[in-house]
Amino acid sequence: MNVESVREYCLSKKGVTESFPFDETSLVMKVMGKMFALIDLEKANVIALKCDPERAFNLREHYAGIEGAYHFNKKYWNSVRFDMDVNDQLLKELIDHSYEEVIKKFTKKLRAEYDSIL
Repeated sequence: MNVESVREYCLSKKGVTESFPFDETSLVMKVMGKMFALIDLEKANVIALKCDPERAFNLREHYAGIEGAYHFNKKYWNSVRFDMDVNDQLLKELIDHSYEEVIKKFTKKLRAEYDSIL
């Protein structure tokens, strides 16, 4: 996948918006206002994704392209380089996992809003 296809995949998910809250090269993807991904447009080959802590550690052990995300809590966030040993299928799975990790922490009110989106 390239940076544009990663962006499009993220935006295809329910309730997702994009913004540049930090600078002009850090594209943040949010579901219902909660961040689940940050795409580095300057490097154009890396995305920060939320991850279950145990799975995050295992992924880092098995893939050279996955490490603790810079400027994030490394217990919960991985930096994934999609120009290395991370194939498209795994990248989509990791994006989906990050999205689901955020959704499962929604309050009842936010979950109800999310569920009402067509």
